Amino acid sequence: MANVQLEFQASAGEADPQSRPLLVLGQLHNLHRLPWAQLRGKLQPRVTEEIWQSALSTLNPNPTDSCPLYLNYATVAALPSRVSRHNSPSAAQFITRLVRNCLPGGVNRCIVMVCERSEVFASACALARAFPLFTHRSSASRRTEKKTVTVEFFLVGQNNGPIEVATLKCLASATEGVRLAARIVDTPCNEMNTDNFLEEIKKVGKDLGITPTIIRDEELKERGFGGIYGVGKAALHPPALAVLSHTPDGATQTIAWVGKGIVYDTGGLSIKGKTTMPGMKRDCGGAAAILGAFKATVKQGFKDNLHAVFCLAENAVGPRATRPDDIHVLYSGKTVEINNTDAEGRLILADGVAYACKDLGADIILDMATLTGAQGIATGKYHAAVLTNNEEWEKACVKAGRNCGDLVHPLVYCPELHFSEFTSAVADMKNSVADRDNTPSSCAGLFIASHIGFDWPGVWVHIDIAAPVHAGERATGYGVALLLSLFGGASEDPLLNMVSPLGCNGDSPTEDMERDSKRRRLV
Repeated sequence: MANVQLEFQASAGEADPQSRPLLVLGQLHNLHRLPWAQLRGKLQPRVTEEIWQSALSTLNPNPTDSCPLYLNYATVAALPSRVSRHNSPSAAQFITRLVRNCLPGGVNRCIVMVCERSEVFASACALARAFPLFTHRSSASRRTEKKTVTVEFFLVGQNNGPIEVATLKCLASATEGVRLAARIVDTPCNEMNTDNFLEEIKKVGKDLGITPTIIRDEELKERGFGGIYGVGKAALHPPALAVLSHTPDGATQTIAWVGKGIVYDTGGLSIKGKTTMPGMKRDCGGAAAILGAFKATVKQGFKDNLHAVFCLAENAVGPRATRPDDIHVLYSGKTVEINNTDAEGRLILADGVAYACKDLGADIILDMATLTGAQGIATGKYHAAVLTNNEEWEKACVKAGRNCGDLVHPLVYCPELHFSEFTSAVADMKNSVADRDNTPSSCAGLFIASHIGFDWPGVWVHIDIAAPVHAGERATGYGVALLLSLFGGASEDPLLNMVSPLGCNGDSPTEDMERDSKRRRLV
């Protein structure tokens, strides 16, 4: 899968499935609406219309099902016929599974995705997750041929015309971002240390014509970033704060995305055990998602100021490591008594959001992080947790998740009841809760919010992606599609406008102009 090139085309053309294996994928009722004339050239002479109809009649998805059409060269697979209200209508998770399990092998392959236009974006991102880029298997290094998977969408239902070139370009940008994020998360820390993560940021900046702002090592300490510096100072590769900024003419607001980039988390002196430490290369999932999303967002055209803030550190053990009982002064000016060095993500994000507020003048701050193991208990393996000071944005995050396939579910936002968990006798707060049975995922998010203030008038959104950042031992690239959808209302791209929960679809051009400022405010 690592050397697979993913191509989206309006028409994949005709080919014998023995030379170009084929997977036809969709909900069963949509597959029945796919005309044989549309498929004939991709299946003949191996598969007749009678065989196709017979295969459809045997499918009984519960929740999915598949049927071979010709040996292992052609397969039809059915997605769940119905999904619950907390799932995506696209059934995105099942798309990824079916592609992994049912797509025939080969150098040049084809997928025909049958869905409604509103499901195209989520379906494309789900397809991308089935083709991870990172591998160090020795057999992969011996294979020099590039593999290609061509994806063609056949649209059913309303607005079922052909896919536009602009849509194909958007899908390419979005899926490139998903695969970039997944590659970074899959890469181990002996390769993806803070130095190499900064190189990834610089590479994206170069592609977009943006020079990143980078604050590193002792400069962090000198400038007051006590959270990032305190977490990362013991590591061989020093911590850093990096910022990519997109500042177009005519912007009406400033948005900051703040990502947790812990390239490895040993737990520090509050060290993790031998069963909980493996997999902690994934603790940079928030920063990786923001990098992939920023690249795709800017490429597709973004109307407002957008800053991607990367808080990078390795939570290592060594003579310079932060100790429990140490007190750090964070960028907000608040003091934090460390009672758990394994609650490090909130410390670096507290510096990140304070910087976004004080130095970048952000109106909207969203932080994304693999923050708490408790998130997987609170909202499960597939739904990230959202905590926000704004009810409209809470609803928007849930809707965006359903639109794009990166599912989200709310956490309790109640600082007056929960923030007392961080009470300290000698500092403004501790960094870990007193009672781990009292909604720890909410409390962890509240710690971050406290460094911009609970009375801050702007919009603050916290997305905890600890569980959905991976599926099994592979990264998912979670978060890229969510950010593209959630902020799609400020994009110049029609597809992102459509999947945004905060857009004004259906308005006339005059109404668009009159309401542009309000819509660009996103809520």
